Formats: sequence, C-alpha cells, structure tokens
Amino acid sequence: MSALESIRSIVDYDGEVGKISQFLEKFVDSSGKKLAALSGDGDEALAGELTPAGPQSKYVDMLQRVANRAEDTVEIALDDVRAFEIDNSGGHPPFAFASSLAYRIEHNTRCYVELFSKAIDALMPEPESSVQRDPDADVLDVIFQARRDRDRRDREAMQTFDKEVARAAGVQGAQSEGATPAPESFPAILTRRYTVRFAPRASQKAQAVRDIGASQIGHLVTVRGIVTRVSDVRPSMVVAAYLCDTCGSEVFQEVKTRQFTPLTQCQSQRCVENRSRGKLHRQTRGSRFLRFQEIKLQEMTDQVPMGDIPRTLTIHCLESTVRTLSPGDVAHVAGVFLPQPYTGFRALRAGLLADTLLEAHHIRPLKRRYDELAAELTPEMYMRLAQLSRDPDVYSRVSQAIAPEIFGHDDVKKALLLLLVGAPTKRTRDGMSIRGDINICLMGDPGVAKSQLLRFVAKVAPRGVYTTGRGSSSAGLTAAVMRDPVTGEMVLEGGALVLADNGICAIDEFDKMDEVDRTAIHEVMEQQTISISKAGITTTLNARTAILAAANPARSRYNPRMTPEENINLPAALLSRFDVLFLMLDRPNHEDDLMLARHVAWVHTHGSHPTTANPDAEVDMDLLRHFVAAARARNPVLPRAVADYVVGAYVQLRQQHKAAVDNAAARRTLTRSSIDTGIGAAASASAGRSAIGSTTPRTLLAILRLGQARARIRGADAVTTQDVDEALRLMDAAHVTLDARPTGAAGAFGDRQARTDPVSAVYAIMTRQLATLQAASDAGAEALPQLSFSDVLDRVRDAGYTEADMRRCLEQYENINVLQVNLTRTRIIFIAAPSAAQ
Repeated sequence: MSALESIRSIVDYDGEVGKISQFLEKFVDSSGKKLAALSGDGDEALAGELTPAGPQSKYVDMLQRVANRAEDTVEIALDDVRAFEIDNSGGHPPFAFASSLAYRIEHNTRCYVELFSKAIDALMPEPESSVQRDPDADVLDVIFQARRDRDRRDREAMQTFDKEVARAAGVQGAQSEGATPAPESFPAILTRRYTVRFAPRASQKAQAVRDIGASQIGHLVTVRGIVTRVSDVRPSMVVAAYLCDTCGSEVFQEVKTRQFTPLTQCQSQRCVENRSRGKLHRQTRGSRFLRFQEIKLQEMTDQVPMGDIPRTLTIHCLESTVRTLSPGDVAHVAGVFLPQPYTGFRALRAGLLADTLLEAHHIRPLKRRYDELAAELTPEMYMRLAQLSRDPDVYSRVSQAIAPEIFGHDDVKKALLLLLVGAPTKRTRDGMSIRGDINICLMGDPGVAKSQLLRFVAKVAPRGVYTTGRGSSSAGLTAAVMRDPVTGEMVLEGGALVLADNGICAIDEFDKMDEVDRTAIHEVMEQQTISISKAGITTTLNARTAILAAANPARSRYNPRMTPEENINLPAALLSRFDVLFLMLDRPNHEDDLMLARHVAWVHTHGSHPTTANPDAEVDMDLLRHFVAAARARNPVLPRAVADYVVGAYVQLRQQHKAAVDNAAARRTLTRSSIDTGIGAAASASAGRSAIGSTTPRTLLAILRLGQARARIRGADAVTTQDVDEALRLMDAAHVTLDARPTGAAGAFGDRQARTDPVSAVYAIMTRQLATLQAASDAGAEALPQLSFSDVLDRVRDAGYTEADMRRCLEQYENINVLQVNLTRTRIIFIAAPSAAQ
C-alpha cells in the first residue's frame, strides 16, 4: 500500500510573520471615539455626545500596556486586519475575502496564534517601570532575572579570565572567541506574559451547535447558546519545570496535550558532557499554569428542531476568558473548533471516535445585567430616557410597551412592569433578608394571551428563563447532581430557578405541574434560596428571582357557578406567596370583541402593532430595558407618614376579610343534608379557605413592594400615598376579577353568595358519588370516569331535587365541555375528573 502523497503548503509563513509585524506596527485606529463626560444633571451635559479622537496606534499602545503588566491579553480584531490589508494594498485591494489574511486567520486560527505570538515577541517594548523590583512580582520574573544575572556574571568572569591569560602571554587585547557560554533558552510560552485572542468579524453570523461540522475543524466559529454549567477555575499546566539533582540545572518541558509523560533524566549540556544521568524532580515554583474553566453551552429553544433534544458544546476558557459567564447567561462565544480524543477507559469504549470542544477567544454576552446596561448608557439613549422620564404619565406609557401586540389587559401590563422593576431587597441587622422581587400569577381561560405575556417578559429581562409546568421536574427547576467529566467529582447543575438568579423565571402551565415538583418552588418564592442535600452535597443556592406563573382553571375554563377556590385548584400555601393573582376571563362583549378583532387583523396585515399618532413616543424594547435598568438603580425610602397610611389600609383590609368570614359562617345553616348535596362542604370550604381574596401579613409586604416599584418608575426618592393607592388599586382590580360572578358579590374583599342553586347542588352530588366509586375500585383507571344515569337520578331525587334540575345541570355542564351523556341516556361520562372537594 503506497503512502499518501504529501501536500506542500502554498502559504509562506515567514512572510506571514512579516505581514503581521507590519500590521501591528502601522495599524492606526482612526475611528476611535471619546465619550463626553456626563457630569451635569441637565441636558447640557449631553451636548458633547460623541467626538472623534485623533488617530491612535492601537496595537502598539496595547503591547506597551502588556509590557507594563497592565493587561495580559492581546485581542486582534479580524475587521482591523481586513481594513488594514485593504488600505495598504497599493491600489490593488484583495476584494475577495478568500484571498485575504483575515480569511487565512479565520480558517487556520491555531497556527496564526503562534505566528502572531512570534511577531509580538519581536515587537514587545521594554516596560516603563521595572517589574523585577516589584515585591509582588511573578515567580517566573524572578527566575528570568536570576538567569540574566547569572549569565552576565559568567560573561564577565570569562572576559576577566581571557584578559589575565592574554596578559600572562604578553598579548594585548587577545580573547578566546567562542568561550563565552550561551545563555540557556526558555520555552517561548514560558517567557510570554500574554495570550493572543482573535475577535471575529462583525459580519460573521452566530451558529447553532448542531450546525457546526467536521468541515470547520480548526476554524474560528461563533456559537450562540445558553450557559447551563460552569466549572471552578483550576490551574492548567502548560510548562513543567524540573530540577536536576546532579548538575542543579532547571529543565523545562512544554505541555501541549491533555496528558504528558514527565521527564526523568536530565538532558542539560553539563550532564551530557559529564555523561551523568541526573534525576529530575518536578518543581511547581518554576512551572507555568494558566487559569482554566470549562463551560457547557446549550442550544437555545428556537434553534432546536421539533422532536429533538438540545445539544451541548464544551467550551474551554483560558486566562482572560474565565469568569466571564455564569449559568443562565445567553452569549455569543467565538473560538477555535477542535477535536479532543478520549483518554483512559473512555478511549477503549469510543474507539476511533473523538469529542469536540471550542477553545474560547471572544465572548459577548447577549443579555446583560441591569447594572451593565446602566454603565453602557450612550448619550442618545440618555436623551431618550430623560425625555421619557419627564412625561407625567410615564407609568401608563411604559406599561403599554409590554407586549404591544396583545390587546387590552392594561392592569395586567402595569403589574408586569412593576414585576420587571421590583423593589429593593431589604437586609436587617441580624442578617435576615426580605425579598424585593414581585411574584405574579396569571390565571385565566385559554386564548387570553397568558403565554405571550410570559414570553415577552422573559425576553425583556436580562436573565429571563421560560419553562413549562409539565416539562419541568423538581430537579430541572432547582438543581441536579451531575458528575464532572474533567475531575470526576459530583457537582450541581443549576435548574431553571438557579439560571434565573437576579432575573425572572416564567413558568407556563403552572397548574399542570405535579404536586411534588411544585413544592420545590415554595422556598424560592419567599426565601429566594434552594437548599440542596443530594449525594453527599449539602449546600444552599441563590435563586433571587421573580416568579411569573400562568395557569388554567381546574377544568381548563373558568366555571362562574363555582367559587374561585374550586376553580383555582392550587394549594393555599403556594397562592399566598404570590403578591398579585390576576384572573383573566374570556367574556363575550360586543365592543371589546370588535376592538380585539380589529387589533388582531391589523397585526396580521401589517406585521406589527398599531402605532400611535406620534411615532417618536413609542417605547421600543431596547428603551424599555434601559428604562427598567435606570429605575432599578434607585432606592426609594418609606417616610413615616406613608408607613402609617399603609398600616391603616392594611388594618382596614383585615377587618373587611374578618367580616366576610363571619358572614359566610352565619349563612352555614342549611335545610338539606350536607353529605348528600355537598352544599355544606362547599360553604365550609368557602369560609375556611383563606388563600383567595384574603389578607395576610404577606399582603402587607406585597403592598410595600408594589408601592416602592411604582416610586422607582416615577424616578422618586421616596414612596408617596399615591404609590400606595396604585398598589391597592391593582390588588383590588385583581380581586375584582376573582369575585366577578353572575350571582353577585359584595366587593373586592366582601361576601360571596353560598352555592345553593339546584344546578350546583346536583353537580356536587355527582362529584361526591364519582369520588366514592373511584376510592372503592381501581378498575378502569385508564378510562374516562363515568356514572350510571339512573343511580345519579335516584340520588338527586333523594336529596329533594327533580329530574328537570338534573337535566338542566347536565345541559349546562355539557355546554362548557365538562361532561357528556351518551345517546341512550344511560351513562354520564366526565371528560375531566373533578376532585372530591368539587
């Protein structure tokens, strides 16, 4: 079998080093800009805006900072390489990108990192200050200085010896050439106090993990994804130092692979000449280590095809790229796509297969934190924010920018704006933390755009995570125990709540979650921590996130003939942790339906929401993010007068709730058997449950949080009574939706009529009979629950109701798709099995 024909590269790498040196020396950044100082509070401070600066030798200045130990990274922008090549092409620019230096760098990045390093070594200037005199200098700097001093002393001693020999021989100025010992050389990576990184072109598109293939091995690629796991920062050895016990020489071994074989015998010149086999001992002091961190990057939801699972890619970060990402961040990561062969036992199982990784060069987070947004405020955006803040109705105007494609729901959008802004987190002297994040639950009929509101809020928030109840487990929400592939240790991989730390976690289909999984949220919603005790790992993780949940009623649609407690089939311990609970009902109304239909038709026709008369007054998503970031930077205080006002309002709400409970208990006298009809059970449940429409100490905290959030929106330094009134109005509006029933209600926190109508009584009889049959027999658990028509009719007549009441009940519940009666009128089939309490 003949050997493969070797292919000689047409690239002159020595000439490439010359081109790189010319680029580093002569590139001038003429587009540099300086930001005017924003020292004043008025608009005059913004008059300077952006003023162009003079030409700057970008990379010459960068190398000087590296020599001064002020920086440790030389980042080369490929756009600069391309622009320099076009400007210095002598009238014949390489219009084709495939023939440019930037193209060769992009397709052979690893090789050009070494070429750039060689050019930088030749151009590296002397430091402006003596690094060796620094008491905190690096160990390697001390070693290099000691080697230089030793070589200098050896040269001086040799020169002195030559002069004495020449004087004794009577020869003036004679010297023995070649007798001066050559200084010992160090590995290049040991002497470099910097790392070379490449920034991708601005026109290079970010790819999904599944789009990167074998054809891009060695290329500089950009990947978009969400960070799911981040390892600890550990040292990675690149140069191993040894000390010979015979000659005392220091031997250095460059490590380029994941595993290496340590040297055992000294190969220095002295040991070779003396033919001695000096034994080497590894020295940590002279070895070179780089900071290393491993990151798991997962595909975004919009990048995963239907039916597939998200793919992950391992990211290796070195030196300056470590600690730039945390779990939950969405980022563009540019790096070199490389294969990584398996080692050890995994190599025996994998055979010829190899894993892949991305060696990170440039990381650009997409969802920045609120403080980062405030720090990167441009003068143009500052002008827009200043103009928006001067609007007296900024609260309503900004709230309309939340999901503008969704028609109506003004109070819900205002509540969501308050959720985005939040309140300051309080910490007492004894270390107790009082959360400032606002939790909101949206309960309502299908088709009222609950999911769209959740997706919009999760998109606006810098650290927004969207998940669903049925597709989330307790480990997926909190944390899962995984084995670190690098160290083999058991580590925790954060779930949705941990990924949404300092952000918002939107949970759709909240009612579809299992009760065991739902209990994992209790601690997060109030304490904002996650206590983990798994696989010998006992710790507490931060989950400082606001919960935005959306749920459907117990039977998919809200039944106005049942109490809110029966429609909202969630435990009271969980509902009390929500600051605001909105019920979004789909009720027919001619005017509202007409406006909604026109709005939807406009969106489908024009592809955007209807604009106002003044397009400049529109608040886009970018302005909304900066507005929220600016609002969250404020910390309004609570004056004593406002605190007394809140206390009075809270006490009044408590008295109203007490009166409602007393009135419900007084009406508990019934003429029929509560066992047969279920009326007594319903009345007692209505009076005993305090989750819906109740007032607890958590309600007081919710009022304070909502009031402080609105004060932040107004840009005020103190909370006023108007802010408290708005908080009370929103909570009252939410409770009005809860109490809105055809049978009438006394008010937001008032009485509700007892369920005494024949239709509800007959349905309660069927519910209790069905629960009794299911408890007595496990047969037919997979089939739809059903009852005998004749048995139900006997029960109804025994309770004092007529067959007409039963037929009317069946007709009404058939209309809302709760149950069905077969054609022979012998069986009653429940489409959704009700609970015993219903």
